[in-house]
Amino acid sequence: MRAFDPDVVDAVWSAIEPLIPTVADRHPLGCHRPRVSDRVCFEGILIRLVTGCSWVDAEHLVGGRVSDTSLRARRDEWIAAGVFDRLADEAIAGYDRIVGLDLSDCSIDGSQHKAPAGGDGTGPSPVDRGKRGWKWSLFADRHGIPIGWATDGANRNDCVLVAPTLAATAQRVALTECETLHLDRGYDNGVVRRLVADTGIDDLVCSKVRPRGTATTKKLVPLGMRWPIERTNSWFDELRTAPPQHRPAQRAPPRPARPRHRPAPHRQAHRLAQPLEPDTTPIRACS
Repeated sequence: MRAFDPDVVDAVWSAIEPLIPTVADRHPLGCHRPRVSDRVCFEGILIRLVTGCSWVDAEHLVGGRVSDTSLRARRDEWIAAGVFDRLADEAIAGYDRIVGLDLSDCSIDGSQHKAPAGGDGTGPSPVDRGKRGWKWSLFADRHGIPIGWATDGANRNDCVLVAPTLAATAQRVALTECETLHLDRGYDNGVVRRLVADTGIDDLVCSKVRPRGTATTKKLVPLGMRWPIERTNSWFDELRTAPPQHRPAQRAPPRPARPRHRPAPHRQAHRLAQPLEPDTTPIRACS
């Protein structure tokens, strides 16, 4: 896989290493457990992002040099420090400088997913019987390169996420350079049209919502220039689960099964185990 090529890994690490904050050793005696190096944690997080495997599988793929708990803790530490946000800014700026972003036909679309563990930023999903879920909203260029995004609970309407998505995109590129913005039928309302016009985007292509009672037959609407962002959403969704070929062949040995609870012996068992004695009671004669 090209992402795991040593030259690629070293290039990405050289970009992310200056962004990682230095952690001061505050232990008074300095005799605590040594901290796992950032490079090892970076390799584990990279495996998790590229393959979509679980954190336990990422621990095995790095040879057990770092635990899955440490990987998640280091990820949260870097998120709080803004490492990944600055890395995304540098990656998009570098792509624009070397390859070039094509803002002639841009698009916005959302995608919602399950969140069984719940937590902040999730909400009841209207398409999954009210179970916890979350969604993202992406702004992509003509080739599907994501430039800006926003996340919220699964119960949040896509139209509400248009404003934060455009605000996140405006921090990286000038929205006035976007010639045409493509939206699907779910964004066809006056609020979205005024919001897009206020950002300086003059040309908006949005599928029309059919009046109530006229949708008697299913009408196939071509994707037009929205297919790049649909492809990007499917790529991101595919990375959330690990294909079978990305799972390690050797796993941690299973824990021994706990012994089943044995019921207490019957209180009459000791009597039943005694040998029977002959009955010497005389038999009365019937009159």
